[in-house]
Amino acid sequence: MDVVHSTFSLERHYPVPVDRVFGAWADPEARRRWMAQGAEHSQEFVVGGRETVKGADGEGRPLIYEAQYADIVPNERILTTATLGTGEILSTVSVTSVEFRAEDGGTAVMLTEHGMYLPGQEQPEWRERGTTDQLDALAAEFTSSTGAGTS
Repeated sequence: MDVVHSTFSLERHYPVPVDRVFGAWADPEARRRWMAQGAEHSQEFVVGGRETVKGADGEGRPLIYEAQYADIVPNERILTTATLGTGEILSTVSVTSVEFRAEDGGTAVMLTEHGMYLPGQEQPEWRERGTTDQLDALAAEFTSSTGAGTS
């Protein structure tokens, strides 16, 4: 069998209300800052809507992430299906859940992703590391003056 299946879960706590954290996922400009991190980004945040990130891999080849929103419950959860490819070559297919919960004066976030990794392409460790970096960048949304939902 050539397809590698891998699941990871990441938990974070952000010291702001759930609506601000959820808003950083829902607002295309905020999402571009912390998730796309400089790549070309588009987002239609509705059930059935799509999110696309176009950038380059470490070797300069085009890297394209395309997701579709399968379920959105404001301030509770987001479910997506996604593909990642290098140019025309499919690398991974994934399903992801993001859950939000008020906790300890802030927001607990639980992200779980199951990926199917095709041979010779992205590795599960790379995806988990990249997602970890994105969740760390999300924290900056709540400390900067440009952060989503700041007063």
